[in-house]
Amino acid sequence: MPKMKTHSGTKKRFRKTAKGKLRGRRAYSSHILEKKSPKRKRRMARPTEVARPDRKRVRTLLAGRGR
Repeated sequence: MPKMKTHSGTKKRFRKTAKGKLRGRRAYSSHILEKKSPKRKRRMARPTEVARPDRKRVRTLLAGRGR
């Protein structure tokens, strides 16, 4: 069986923390910002942990990295 390659779009968008959690950019943070409160926009600027239902899929796409 050939080795599985890392999905290049996924490796640009997500990263693993030292403890193995997955961090990614928050949704809804790049447009229609005028109506969002400053507090909400500041929160969206920080990366967030990937949601539980999506973790398996992201891990599979990052699997080729050997980490």
